[in-house]
Amino acid sequence: MKVPHLAPQLAGVRCFACDKSHDPHTLLGVCSACGMPLRVDYDLSSVRLTLRDLAGRTPTLWRYREVLPLVEGDEVSLAEGFTPLLPVTPNVWVKDEARNPTGSFKARGMAVAVSMAKHLGAQGLSAPSAGNAAGALAAYGARAGLPVTVAMPEDTPKAFFDECELYGATIHRVRGTIADAGKFLREHGPKNATDISTLREPYRIEGKKTMAYELVEQMQGEVPDVVLYPTGGGTGLVGMWKAFEEMQRLGWIAKGRQPRFVSVQAAGCAPVAKAFREGQARTEPWPDPKTNAYGLRVPSPIGGFICLRALRESRGTAVTITDEEAQRGAPALAARSGIDVCPEGGAAWAALEKLRATGFIRNTDTVVVFNTGTGLKYR
Repeated sequence: MKVPHLAPQLAGVRCFACDKSHDPHTLLGVCSACGMPLRVDYDLSSVRLTLRDLAGRTPTLWRYREVLPLVEGDEVSLAEGFTPLLPVTPNVWVKDEARNPTGSFKARGMAVAVSMAKHLGAQGLSAPSAGNAAGALAAYGARAGLPVTVAMPEDTPKAFFDECELYGATIHRVRGTIADAGKFLREHGPKNATDISTLREPYRIEGKKTMAYELVEQMQGEVPDVVLYPTGGGTGLVGMWKAFEEMQRLGWIAKGRQPRFVSVQAAGCAPVAKAFREGQARTEPWPDPKTNAYGLRVPSPIGGFICLRALRESRGTAVTITDEEAQRGAPALAARSGIDVCPEGGAAWAALEKLRATGFIRNTDTVVVFNTGTGLKYR
């Protein structure tokens, strides 16, 4: 059997929790020893990449190929990434992920995860979703020529189901939350499909981490003081935390320099915020999760312990936002900026005001607020 060719700088895959090593030449899920998420590592001492080297490269996330697991030509791409960083008020920028294919940041993770799955021989793909991940997986599966099966809570807005149908995915409507959708697929999904669930395979992190690389490139080598990030499953938070560590080792930024990460969660589903406030090392399942910011309705994030680690190591914090606050925040940011803001982005904008009132964010701090997707699918 031919061993798949991977990027030469890929050093290995290890568990975030127990550090067990895994073979990157095979399709991987969670750790075979403890069931926790896996981390992709690179031999960064062999990587010669500076910010100046990026000039003139294609404006997609693949411009950072030296810190991604595939060689050129093996990617499944819809020209994702390199979204605009737009100034909104003094010292405040919005990273507008709505500009990605399928209208959300999920395109980043799916681009790398689907690319790796196809390269390693996947016969089909599946994932539960709160909405945007399903649409992105359906699109990238179509691009890759692989069948896709998704499951979403039955009360997910219709536009997400329509999107998946457009791309030819098999769709299951499940009573309950994304956790119930995941349980349904594990019990009833296609047996030959590779699970692309949040943090249940290692490569969505690698796509999402490029958001941090873009921030530093777009800010000409500077690092924002604070990053406000809507947190459901937490892949983007974990990925950016990992990326800032990588950029320190690459010499792009000073050692120890990273933003204070803020996990923005819905008041009706806030397992990370609760665990952070209580000083816990791990999250606990959130009972009866309720929020209209569907991307934040993730009651049992498998990577919750990594999110907490990222918040504490960055001297960050976690904040909860009510649906009413998010519903005010989205049009407020849209009217001020001209950006198409989703409910999760509205929550992040509301969190900025709340944290300024507490003094956690000062007027002199440089702040990046993430708008994680288009608001059109919610209307």
